[in-house]
Amino acid sequence: MFELIKSGGWIMFPIILCSIVAMGIVCERFWSLNRKKILPLHLVPQIWKEAQNNQINENTIRGLKNDSPLGIILASGLENRHNGREIMKSSIEESGRQVVHGLEKFLNTLGTIAAITPLLGLLGTVLGMIKVFAAIMVSGVGNPAVLAGGISEALITTAAGLTVAIPSLIFHRYFSRLIDEYVLKMEEESLKLVDIIHGNRVSQ
Repeated sequence: MFELIKSGGWIMFPIILCSIVAMGIVCERFWSLNRKKILPLHLVPQIWKEAQNNQINENTIRGLKNDSPLGIILASGLENRHNGREIMKSSIEESGRQVVHGLEKFLNTLGTIAAITPLLGLLGTVLGMIKVFAAIMVSGVGNPAVLAGGISEALITTAAGLTVAIPSLIFHRYFSRLIDEYVLKMEEESLKLVDIIHGNRVSQ
């Protein structure tokens, strides 16, 4: 493996660095975007029961904020429950934008890695071919060993760049789609909360 990396030249080091960063982001996002952490199923039914018993208070709101991203959004709505339906919805939307920004953490970096690693591979290819033509100018085409080094560098860097870029792109698309699904579900749960607080929903 070390010989393969060495054959690819110095351009392999940024590609390897990108692969390490991408792997770290993928693992972290799998951990952080767990559905149970983002969308606990008990929150809205719990608020429904407390609303029926007039038990919604500062402790309830504080607990929601520390519960999950959905809890943060619902807590924002409950803080403005006495200010009318539209203001409550507006506060939920503002809080939701901040929560979504947090859910998208590191995805821009992952997308950047997916975009630049093929270019790094292409750069390695160009550098390898430059070495090939330089060798041809010096010693002609009679020595295959001289040419093989440059061609090998070109092919290895191209393959390495694509090997990093393809999984990075796949996971970037996957996480983006997952976040979109979470956002739709959080909007649905938030509307339920607004209906509960303002008397337009009688049961869960």
